[in-house]
Amino acid sequence: MSARIYQRPKNAMQSGKAQTDEWVLEFDPAEAKKPDPLMGWAGSGDMKQQLQLKFSSKDAAKAYAEKYGIFARVHATPPKGLKIQAYADNFR
Repeated sequence: MSARIYQRPKNAMQSGKAQTDEWVLEFDPAEAKKPDPLMGWAGSGDMKQQLQLKFSSKDAAKAYAEKYGIFARVHATPPKGLKIQAYADNFR
């Protein structure tokens, strides 16, 4: 069983930073999705794909994974860089 641990990025559609401080543990898919013969929707029998465990810190998520024997990859949060630009730069 494998999973990935990452920190949620800021929502690009809003200026707020809600839920960006929490870390998420998501399980990797154990089987490929296949289309349903009747409806054509994609689905699988893997129920762990639907789980998202939320933690307050990266260390708490790693400790949970180690406790339950889950191989977890930690994805580093990309650095947040601000592009300082003046309104007058639009007219140069």
